[in-house]
Amino acid sequence: MNLVRLRREWAPDVTREILAGTVVALALIPEAIAFSIIAGVDPKVGLYASFCIAVVTAIAGGRPAMISAATGAMALVMTTLVKDHGLGYLFAATILTGLIQLAAGALRLGNLMRFVSRSVVTGFVNALAILIFMAQMPELLGRGPIVYAMTAAGLALIYGLPYLTKAVPSALVTIVLLTALSMSLGLGIRTVGDMGALPSELPSFALPQVPLTLETLRIILPYALTLSMVGLLESLMTAAIVDERTDTTSNKNRECAGQGLANVTAGLFGGMAGCAMIGQSVINVSSGGRGRLSTLWAGAFLLFLIVVLGPYVAQIPMAALVAVMIMVSINTFQWRSIRTLLTHPTTSSIVMLGTVAVVVATHDLAKGVLFGVVLSGLFFAHKVTRFFAITSSREGAVRTYRVTGQIFFATAEAFHAGFDFREDDLGRVAIDLTQAHFWDLTAVNALDRVVLKFRHHDVPVEIVGLNAASATLVEKLGTHDKPGAALASGH
Repeated sequence: MNLVRLRREWAPDVTREILAGTVVALALIPEAIAFSIIAGVDPKVGLYASFCIAVVTAIAGGRPAMISAATGAMALVMTTLVKDHGLGYLFAATILTGLIQLAAGALRLGNLMRFVSRSVVTGFVNALAILIFMAQMPELLGRGPIVYAMTAAGLALIYGLPYLTKAVPSALVTIVLLTALSMSLGLGIRTVGDMGALPSELPSFALPQVPLTLETLRIILPYALTLSMVGLLESLMTAAIVDERTDTTSNKNRECAGQGLANVTAGLFGGMAGCAMIGQSVINVSSGGRGRLSTLWAGAFLLFLIVVLGPYVAQIPMAALVAVMIMVSINTFQWRSIRTLLTHPTTSSIVMLGTVAVVVATHDLAKGVLFGVVLSGLFFAHKVTRFFAITSSREGAVRTYRVTGQIFFATAEAFHAGFDFREDDLGRVAIDLTQAHFWDLTAVNALDRVVLKFRHHDVPVEIVGLNAASATLVEKLGTHDKPGAALASGH
């Protein structure tokens, strides 16, 4: 049974895993070089990072078939660190980033993904699809008719070949055929080699050349905290997307730890920090990758390509890779979300569109997701307040208030306002909380104010129906039932 589970996790179909990983490895090269340029470092830093991170997360990560490597979002954070302090501090920050992510895994912070609403995930995916498409434009626009024709031919192959055969990923066939065509005809168009020199040696282990002082920690800690947050956010969001595309589940806490171990390894082998890549993950899944083998092969084959087959890889036309990434953009975008804008609740559509707008405007996925999460929380709090109510009835000198709904910071004032503290000839007040629940300190404080204000007017109060969880919270945080309790001055 363990062997069956191991095969399902690592290689449900060995051939498809190898072919999918091969496509991913080819697509990783120009991206790793581009992100190295963004960070202001040699291309080998991004390429070594992609190799280390892909291989380690394949083994230690919590999401099979997800691709992690050097990414643009992480590279943007590193720019000023490299410029102001040098490469050694980048490696040190990368290692510290990994240690923070390992701690996040140990603290089970991956469970926080359940607080990210479906609308935020959809907005994240759509925004990323738009960014992937926009990133291809510099390699396409203004490059001449030959590049346009090559890209169009690449898209035709990618979408047309599956109608003839699905034995080999169409993206891999496209890259091989267009490279052969470009080399045989001497088209002279922009290639992978034009983006930067590929390394010819294997990465080697080395500790960062920085002084082990508190000053070094002061410099790298802000960058490491930002990198760890951005990396975990993107990785967990990408894991959720791959979960849906493959109709499987993954261990988010293990993924946090796996990303951390990968970044520690990258920093020790001359690489920069990275995280999951939704574009390459979509390529992998679309090409048939479902297990850890595809991710492991992508990283290992990437190193083989740049070290052994570098001269040939350098001849791959960028037009072929642009066609692949445009396919990724089209396949990533949730086109159904456009049709459901008017049928889904207005608040859900606003959250989705807001997430897209912030990500596209800032080119920062973390900011967009945080905006969407906060907006979802605000809408949820507003929705909950609509189901809160207080009714009352009087029998003789006894007034009974019945509270229905959730009492927390957003409904605490409405709870307090639902009581009449100056009613004439009132002998006693009963507050029935059978259909209510208290969630936080603000709610307990509101209950204290109500009880103490009635007592201030010499009206006894009886609280009935408080459930066990609410009673525990009130007992711990409340004051109205403590000796000497009285209204604060000014009430």
